[in-house]
Amino acid sequence: MLGNTGALDAKTIRIKAPLTPRSPAIAKPRTAPTAKAMPPRASTKEHLRGLETKAFSESKAVPGVSLFAIVGTVVVTVLMVFVVLAQISYNEAANEAVRLNTELRQLSEQHRTLELTFESSFDIREIERIAKDELGMSHPDRTQVYTIASTPRDTAIVVIGEEDTSSQGFVDFLRSLTDYFRR
Repeated sequence: MLGNTGALDAKTIRIKAPLTPRSPAIAKPRTAPTAKAMPPRASTKEHLRGLETKAFSESKAVPGVSLFAIVGTVVVTVLMVFVVLAQISYNEAANEAVRLNTELRQLSEQHRTLELTFESSFDIREIERIAKDELGMSHPDRTQVYTIASTPRDTAIVVIGEEDTSSQGFVDFLRSLTDYFRR
């Protein structure tokens, strides 16, 4: 038994298994096993090969992934990317709008400041001095000032000659209509 160290057979393994002590009163006589009761065991290598093939043949069925699930995942991923890109674009546009509103407020304030500076730059006394001294102007005297008194309903009729104004008025009316529709 010790000489054959290569492969151990089933009998050798059984013999080397630890034995439990039995009391002599309870011990049963050993009888040789019959051929019908115990089938012959195969060698350990054959036994392991049988277990391997059994393990491979009885492997658990792994649930497969359907094509619909893959396509759905891809579509959802693409849509999520588009949503993120749209959100980025929206944020950029909102930031640009805020920047432009700030710039508009600054320019409006600058416009008001420049307008006030421009209006305050007109000094009426300085304008009068330049008109008198440099340009030689003077205040009008009484002979140059005319006062006209009119009633609230003032009308004027201008006559440019003795032409037939009825046909000319119609032509002017048509000309004014064509000018109006040309614009």
